Amino acid sequence: MTTGEEKATTEAARAERARPTARRAVARRLSWGLADQAVCSMTNFAVGIYVARSLGLSAFGAFSLTWVTYGVVLGVSRGLATDPLMVRFSGVSDASWRAAAARATGTALGVGAAVGAVCLAVGLTLGGGVGHAFACLGVVLPGLLLQDAWRFSFFAAGTGRKACVNDLLGALALVPAMVLAARAGSVAGFVLAWGTAAAVAAAYGCLQSGIRPRVTEARAWLRAHRDLGYRYLVENVGVSGAAQLRAYGLGAIVGVSAVGVIRGAELLLGPFLAVLMGLSLVTVAEAARVLRQAPHRLGTFCLLLGGGQAVGALLWGAALLPVPDRFGELVLGGVWDAAFELLVPATLGVAGAGLGVGAAAGLRALGAARRSLRCQLFASACYVGGGLGGAAVAGTVGSAWGVAAATLSGSAVWWLHLRSALREHHHNTIREVRTS
Repeated sequence: MTTGEEKATTEAARAERARPTARRAVARRLSWGLADQAVCSMTNFAVGIYVARSLGLSAFGAFSLTWVTYGVVLGVSRGLATDPLMVRFSGVSDASWRAAAARATGTALGVGAAVGAVCLAVGLTLGGGVGHAFACLGVVLPGLLLQDAWRFSFFAAGTGRKACVNDLLGALALVPAMVLAARAGSVAGFVLAWGTAAAVAAAYGCLQSGIRPRVTEARAWLRAHRDLGYRYLVENVGVSGAAQLRAYGLGAIVGVSAVGVIRGAELLLGPFLAVLMGLSLVTVAEAARVLRQAPHRLGTFCLLLGGGQAVGALLWGAALLPVPDRFGELVLGGVWDAAFELLVPATLGVAGAGLGVGAAAGLRALGAARRSLRCQLFASACYVGGGLGGAAVAGTVGSAWGVAAATLSGSAVWWLHLRSALREHHHNTIREVRTS
C-alpha cells in the first residue's frame, strides 16, 4: 500500500469514528432545544390557562390581542438581531460569537425600547382596559426581547443548557408575579407579571454569558447584516403580522371573544407546539452545520425534520379527540366547548406549518433570504386571506379551516423553493470546484 493510500485509509477511518460523535452532538443540541422550549411553552400554556380562568372569555380576548402584538415585535427583533446571528455565527470561535452576541442582544434591547415607547404612548392614548394593557406591554418589551435574544445566542453557541436554565428561572419568577396579578384582577396586571419575570431572566442572561448588550453598536450590526436582516425582518413580520391581522379582523367580524376561542384552540395544541418551537430554536443552526459539513445531506435533513413534525402534530390532535368534556372544562373553563370545535382544523394547520418548517430551515441555512422572503409573503397572504375569508363565510370555525388550507398551501411553496435553492447551490459548488 502506498503512502497516499495509507493516508486516505486513515482519514476514512477517522471520519467513521467521528460520525457517531457528531450524531450524538446533534442529538444533544436538539434535546436541549426541546427541553428549553418545553419549559417556555409550558410556562406560556400555564399563563394562558391561568388568565383564561381568572378573567373570562372577553378579557382573555383582550390579553390575546397584546400577546399577538408582542409576537409582531418579537418578529422584528429576531429578524434584525438573532436570525443573522444564528445563520452566520453558529459553530464559530468563542471570540467571534461573544462579539456578535453583544451586538445582537444590544440590537434586540434597542428594538424593545423603541417599540415599547410607541406602545406606551398608544396605550395611554387609548385608555380603558385594552389601552392600559398595551401601555404595560410597552414597559416590559425591552426585557421580553432581551431574554429571547439570549436564548437564541446560547443556541448559536451550542450551549442550549444555558438557555434552558434561563427559562427555568423566568418560570420560577413568574409564579409569585402571577399570584399578585390575580389579586389585581386586570389584564394589565397579568401583562406586567409576564414581562417582569422575563426581565429577571434577561438580567440573569447577562451573568450567564458574561456579556453586556451593546445598544450603541446596534447600528453597526444592522449595517453589517442588512443583506439578511431586513429580508428576515419582513419575513418575520409577515408571520406575526398575519396573525395580528387575523386576530384584529376576526375581532371585528365575529367579536373579541372569537380571538379568545382561537387562542384556546392553540392552547389545546400547546404541548406539541412546544416541540415545534423548541426544534425551531436549533433547526437553522443545525441546518447551517449540515451545510458546512455534508451539504449533500441538507435536503434529507430538512425532509426528516418537516415530515416528523407534521406526523407528530397529527398524532397529538388525534390523541385529544376522545378527551372528556369535564376534563377539558377543568382546564379551559368556559373556553373549552368553543375551542374543542376547532381542534381538527387547528391540528391540520399546525401539521402544515410543521411541514414547512423543515424547508424554511434549509433556505435560511443556504442564506437564500430572497427566496425565503417570497415564500413567507405568499404564506402570510394566504393565512390572512384564508382566516378572514373563512370568518366572513362561516365565523370562527370557517376562519380555522381557512387557515388550515393556507398553511398547507404555503408549505408546498416552501418546498418548491428549497428544491430550486438546493439545485442552485449544487451547480454553484461544481462551478467553484472547476474554476479553482
